[in-house]
Amino acid sequence: MKKKENTTDPITNNEEAKQEEVLESAPVEQEIQMENGTTPEVAVDPVQQLTEQLAKAQKEKEDLIEKIKYSQAELVSYRMRKDEEVSNLLKYASQDLITELIPLIDNFESAIQLASSSNNPEVAKYLTGFQLMYQSYVTILKKYGVEEINRVGQVFDPKFEQAMVAENHPELEDEIVLEVLQKGYQFRDRVVRPASVKINQI
Repeated sequence: MKKKENTTDPITNNEEAKQEEVLESAPVEQEIQMENGTTPEVAVDPVQQLTEQLAKAQKEKEDLIEKIKYSQAELVSYRMRKDEEVSNLLKYASQDLITELIPLIDNFESAIQLASSSNNPEVAKYLTGFQLMYQSYVTILKKYGVEEINRVGQVFDPKFEQAMVAENHPELEDEIVLEVLQKGYQFRDRVVRPASVKINQI
């Protein structure tokens, strides 16, 4: 009986032995890397990386747009406030002067009333002059938007009047203005001096 010949290729045996050595050494290399504190590199997907960068850039763009919109809104609001301030300044620029002129009107009215009730011919001589000057001042004030507050017969309103005296008239409506004791004045839409009035109080 003949012995079977060994037909295994020596080169093939060598390659298989090398592969076994590589496989056996791989866990050892991983253990050495873990001991040294290093980790094996993980392959990064370039598509995923590009997608993340694009998303980040988009977020930064949206944040920038929001900041620009906010700044524009602030600028518009600031301009509106300044325009309103300038408009009010121009609209009521003469209010201080008008406030100073109102007592002068009061003095003229008192002088005219006294001159009208006087029997002294010397005083009566000046009545016409007082009336002309008074009418000139009133005309100028009206020209610049000053109006007298006279709400006799209407319900008392603290925005326009201050109650100085109260009387009881049951036949009349409660808190109705009975009489103006001192005239009030309104400059455009502002009350520069409320009227002093007598009201009905039930």
